[in-house]
Amino acid sequence: MTNPEVKQTQWTIHTTHPEKVEPVRAALSEVVDPEIGMNIIQLGLVRDIVIENDMAHMTMILTTPFCPYGPALIEMAKAKAVEGLGMPVTIEMGMEMWDFSMMEDPSALDWGMYT
Repeated sequence: MTNPEVKQTQWTIHTTHPEKVEPVRAALSEVVDPEIGMNIIQLGLVRDIVIENDMAHMTMILTTPFCPYGPALIEMAKAKAVEGLGMPVTIEMGMEMWDFSMMEDPSALDWGMYT
């Protein structure tokens, strides 16, 4: 049963390359923020994925600007995006500040992780 509260982040590839959405979501779901214990899809850190000329461009943010795991998360996300999409990927850091409303499943707030 799916939680009606869960909202899937919509990327450009949802309309341009819908067949790529599930494989890349599955691959990116393997990238876990070690401090929070949730993956980058659940957290809503992948803000967009665009495919142009057989190359993917992914926009990503971090939970905090100076996240100590940021460089490792970005490298893991790039590797998993390449795996899921089957093409070269560039990552651009978005300018948005992350907040809880970006999470795909806000019920995580009920776990007592956040106050």
